Amino acid sequence: MPGSLNPTAMVRLLGPWNTGAAPAYRELADVVRLLVMDGRIPLDVALPSERALAVTLGVSRTTVTAAYASLREQGFLSGGQGSRGRTGIPHRTVPVSGPGLAVPDGILDLAYASLPATGEVVHRAFADALIDLPALLPGFGYDAVGLPPLREAIADRYTAAGIPTTAAQILVTSGAQHALNIILKTLAGRQQKVLVEHPSYPNALDAIRASGSRTVPVPMPPAAEPTPGGWDIDGMVAAMRHQRPAMAYLVPDFHNPTGRIMSNLQRRRLVREAAGTGTVLVVDETLRELNLDAVSTSPLAAFSPAVVTIGSLSKSHWAGLRTGWIRAEEDLISRFVQTRTTMDLGGPVVEQLAATRLLRAFAEPLDARLEELRRNRESLLGLLAEHLPDWHVERPRGGLTAWCRLPTPSSTALTVVAPDFGVRLAAGPRFGVGGAFEHFMRVPYTLAPAQLETAVLALRDAQARIDASPQLRRTLKAPKEAAAVA
Repeated sequence: MPGSLNPTAMVRLLGPWNTGAAPAYRELADVVRLLVMDGRIPLDVALPSERALAVTLGVSRTTVTAAYASLREQGFLSGGQGSRGRTGIPHRTVPVSGPGLAVPDGILDLAYASLPATGEVVHRAFADALIDLPALLPGFGYDAVGLPPLREAIADRYTAAGIPTTAAQILVTSGAQHALNIILKTLAGRQQKVLVEHPSYPNALDAIRASGSRTVPVPMPPAAEPTPGGWDIDGMVAAMRHQRPAMAYLVPDFHNPTGRIMSNLQRRRLVREAAGTGTVLVVDETLRELNLDAVSTSPLAAFSPAVVTIGSLSKSHWAGLRTGWIRAEEDLISRFVQTRTTMDLGGPVVEQLAATRLLRAFAEPLDARLEELRRNRESLLGLLAEHLPDWHVERPRGGLTAWCRLPTPSSTALTVVAPDFGVRLAAGPRFGVGGAFEHFMRVPYTLAPAQLETAVLALRDAQARIDASPQLRRTLKAPKEAAAVA
């Protein structure tokens, strides 16, 4: 049964919360929110009554009432005034405006690194797909491998990139995340090890954990270190030799979140070492086309036919297409198809027809999109340098995000208070395991320059509140003891 938190235990967790840097009710609400998000106050636990907490804290009941009202308004506390509300995490409905845009509550959403659709191009592809659809209606509509024209279009793009590929080496999926789940279920599974870069893509880390696999994180070198390519290949080789992971999940092309790109020399060595240890390299290339600095590298699959590649149109065209794919050797594709049919029986047909059209005219929207992203990137880097000079920002070579080192380990605290200033963020620890990366924040440059300016000014003000309230940071540094419940 869910418990309740007694006033004495809650005061101990709060610590010296009232610094005078902001109204007392706001400081109290900030610290409680942080404790909930940090897991030190469990979910669905009843907080002390307003009267009891006010007496134990030695403050007016009005202060506690206002703090609880703020927590209720933001979704961290249920129940009405006078009742013992229970803790929770807010669940907001994101409207049609989508990631990176203002939502009805007035907040700019920087928790997502995604772009709106390439407008007319995507619309036209769907209109053409409806023209193509009648020819398929006499069939059953189930196709676990993917429509042949789409698989051929994907294979042709790999062949044009110097990797001869047939349609039999392609499995169409409902996005890159779906592809990764199929691969994990086939190649890894319960208690097997999966090597990852550290930091890495949060949804991939979640999928690895959900599969029951054991994550083997290999830290990426700090940005200040002159490591060619930006990867610790020696560390990866050592991990493969000693840990013997079943597979490795890597993002070598404009890595999420750092924006780095792996050199061909490092790719070649990685492939050679993986072959020697039996580790299957699974490469996420969803960001490869967002090459802002025109860096020349070969796809990892060019160095070995054993490499498994994940691709998608989500970043280059539109996430709403929900169309991705796996490229691998034919025998592996057969295994992936068998796994896929235990999860679903095929993807939606109209989206696949639209994706075929987009792949056949891939470059049409890309040049304009890259130019827009270059402008956004320069705007973000300039704004951060001007308004947050203590943030050390790694310049991304491509992709959609900048990886920022904060002056203090305050990423989660910043994520907690930022909505008060109109910004929603993804905390640094979402990109790691074991609570790492409190010193880091990923900031997408998917917004227009004017919106980026609004967002950075909001980040500056949120950072100022944290700097003025050391308790928000101390809460993160405190021992992760379980909250006392009665």
